[in-house]
Amino acid sequence: MKWNVGVLSAAAMLVSAAAMSAVKSNPVSYKKGADSFEGLVVYPDTVKGKAPAILMLPNWMGVTEETKTQATRFANLGYIVFAADIYGKDHRPKNADEAGKMVGAYKSDRKLYRDRILLGLEQLKKQTNVDASKIAAVGYCFGGTGVIELARTGNKDVKSVLSFHGGLDSPTPADGKNIKAHVIAFHGADDPYEKPEDFAAFQKEMRDNKIDWELVQFGNAVHSFTEKGAGTDNSKGAAYNENADKRSFADAERFLKDTL
Repeated sequence: MKWNVGVLSAAAMLVSAAAMSAVKSNPVSYKKGADSFEGLVVYPDTVKGKAPAILMLPNWMGVTEETKTQATRFANLGYIVFAADIYGKDHRPKNADEAGKMVGAYKSDRKLYRDRILLGLEQLKKQTNVDASKIAAVGYCFGGTGVIELARTGNKDVKSVLSFHGGLDSPTPADGKNIKAHVIAFHGADDPYEKPEDFAAFQKEMRDNKIDWELVQFGNAVHSFTEKGAGTDNSKGAAYNENADKRSFADAERFLKDTL
């Protein structure tokens, strides 16, 4: 059998174009008092009727192209994704030093962090076609800390939370009794920023409160293993790991199907 190379090339271009147009994104402006925020909604343009949704909490750099890349992966699975702006529209870290200071402010004031997360959740629920009965929260790094904090609020709208290389510590461990969501946390086994005592405390919190939970660790992976921009040098403490990235995403896809 002979194939027409020109026809095949044209077909491939059409498939590629279709894939590129399958997901759309729009900035979303919102306010709380005098504070202005700008999040991002990413969604499949083929959505008809109600669709499951994800509240995405970005890493310490806020809503960036990296956030959009991660949101697009989930939108390609059929989810409507809203990336929340935690810092505010006029507060965008330019580098790691600035991001570290911003994160520190929110980690020392968990109530403020939770309030900003819940504000983002309300924006997600306002988006067209969102099935409010099927909402999950996904977070990376600082955002990974955030989704666990969201679960600790006892919020009933979020059915499952997925934390990628996020902090597991809690200044108020008694809040674990409020958790109603299914919980999964993905970590690099060699992440130097996660203390063994935090892992132990997290597992105790989950067990004591009979949470449906999973903790997945990836060998030879450190912090930021889902972020290609982190480079591949593990000695820096934060680095991309292709195996951990692919496996954690596949596991996240399974977890979402199981819990929503």
